[in-house]
Amino acid sequence: MKHQYIDIDGVKLHYVAATPPQPRGTIIFLHGFPEYWASWHHQIEYFSQGFRVIAPDLPGYNLSDKPLDSSFYQLPKLIAFMARFVEEVCQAHRQDEPVYLVAHDWGGAIAWPLVAFYPQLFTKLIIINAAHPSTFTREMFINPRQQQKSHYIHQLTAKDGPAQVKKNDFEFLREMVFAGTTYAVFNEEEKSNYLAAWQQPQAVEGMLAYYRMMPQHPPLIRESDGLAALQSVKIPNIRITIPTLVLWGEQDEAFENAILNGLEDYVPDLAIKRFADASHWLHHEQPENVNKHIAAFICLVP
Repeated sequence: MKHQYIDIDGVKLHYVAATPPQPRGTIIFLHGFPEYWASWHHQIEYFSQGFRVIAPDLPGYNLSDKPLDSSFYQLPKLIAFMARFVEEVCQAHRQDEPVYLVAHDWGGAIAWPLVAFYPQLFTKLIIINAAHPSTFTREMFINPRQQQKSHYIHQLTAKDGPAQVKKNDFEFLREMVFAGTTYAVFNEEEKSNYLAAWQQPQAVEGMLAYYRMMPQHPPLIRESDGLAALQSVKIPNIRITIPTLVLWGEQDEAFENAILNGLEDYVPDLAIKRFADASHWLHHEQPENVNKHIAAFICLVP
């Protein structure tokens, strides 16, 4: 596994890559908030035996650059930036090699429209507990439980958001990740590495910029206002044309399971695998199961 950097329009992106002697294709992993490339270490170790694996730190995270201009983090710009990244890291390989995209949380928020607008770059999409923009927007306005689950976003986008996140040695993030799983999954070395990633200069500000620039903020409305509010909001029409697998932990504290309802209207070639006893952090809690389902989906195993 090699640590590498790539410059895209003056922004350096850090990523790790591993290539076996005869790769069957490329798998790109996009992490979510508040993680970094190593959140995929179970998947990197497993899939690097047969595939070229690439796992970047998203812009604003860990060892990647953290642009100070907040407009950089607007979703259309992030999508275009990550499309350039995929093109650059894959261009040296055979044109007929498949490229699979695996994404979680904010990585998924980028992956859904990335695949919708640049389908030619990818062969298949695998999503792990990341809400589709269309169904998420719908539930944000009609589902009071989703509004409640998304209320933390107001804390992150507040003026003192960075200070609150850094408070008490990143207590907010430690509670979210380390205490947010259905059982303890992180050892002390992993926790220390996460803290080191969060302590990188401007990392918290970079991570929170995603929330400040997100197109759909949770409304502070009563349940009875939901339908009226929905009539005034535009639900994005994000359609996926490549085969897609969604792996979903049903004990997710960030997303309601209702977000999966009607997903097939936007993703016709869709398979969903639910995990009743897993949380938002499914790939940490059940890495063997996650790897097995991804492998089967991309035809690594029967």
